[in-house]
Amino acid sequence: MIEIAGKEYLYFSGTSYLGIAQDVDFLDVLANNVFEWGANFGQSRNNNIRLEIFDEFEEFFAFNAGAPSAAVLSSGYLAGIAAWKSLIQNKDQIWIAPDAHTAIIPDGYSAGKQLDFVQWKKDCQQRAEKLSPQKILLIGNAVDPLNIHIHDYHWVKDIAQKHDVRLLIDDSHAFGVLGKEIFGTYSQSEDGRINLVVTGSLGKALGLPAGIILSNEEQILKIKSTPLFGGASPGSPAHLQTFLEMQHRYEEMQHLLEKNCLLFEEGIRNLAQITGRSDYPVFRFQPDEWVEQLESSGIICSSFPYPTAQSPRINRLILSAYHEKSDIEYLIDILQDLAKQS
Repeated sequence: MIEIAGKEYLYFSGTSYLGIAQDVDFLDVLANNVFEWGANFGQSRNNNIRLEIFDEFEEFFAFNAGAPSAAVLSSGYLAGIAAWKSLIQNKDQIWIAPDAHTAIIPDGYSAGKQLDFVQWKKDCQQRAEKLSPQKILLIGNAVDPLNIHIHDYHWVKDIAQKHDVRLLIDDSHAFGVLGKEIFGTYSQSEDGRINLVVTGSLGKALGLPAGIILSNEEQILKIKSTPLFGGASPGSPAHLQTFLEMQHRYEEMQHLLEKNCLLFEEGIRNLAQITGRSDYPVFRFQPDEWVEQLESSGIICSSFPYPTAQSPRINRLILSAYHEKSDIEYLIDILQDLAKQS
């Protein structure tokens, strides 16, 4: 629920896909850990006083993600910057997907001008075939949460047969939702011929004020030796400790989200105005008039022009594990009524 001008609305927006940041069980454990660890830890990871929780979190997350090593930072944006800075040196080619997040785009570069990821993929394959052996850095998202496209990077291993390939993937909207349990897509893209780096925010589905980088041990050590990592404050130790203690709750919430997605997708399957997938909690819709009509029915959705203020609006309904079955059913009923009136 969200309250606007004294009126309560059902909230189908935001990025708290697992609803963990509002979960009472999670918050109870977090409150205890805040008293244990304090509200924040502002010292450098390289200080002579070092908390074991950071190493424990990194080892646990990396192991469960199927990655050799990890580095945790205070935000996903900072993690993205640290990741691309560690990969950009001495590259002959840097190819960036059109929907790549700005956090993983190196300074002085821009996203690909192709219309979509599929066109970019084909362009990369064609260019790689024509080039002599090169050092290539490929950059993209695991998922496009605006257009609801889940990306596959298995094709990159074919490019790596000829070229020295680095692959940087942003998992911000995959953690907690896609891939291996709640730990993202690293294991899906891992290949011995590719230097894989997966980074992203943990502040969306996982509800943690932190970011992470997953890669091989050499790459992570390189990142941890930089002034960017050493000079930045780490994530909140209370939150990281709570994550380790609440794995059972994350698992429960992920199952609830899966049920909500299946229920909703089944309920709107016959509506041509809505597009989405049963395995991802974001659904796009048209026409724009539905935004105001949904609001008048007590439902707030996500709606804004993108990528500029002059662009068409992107209208989305975003599900959470925190939504109850009755919330989903009410939303389906309203959408069915709107479709009949269209």
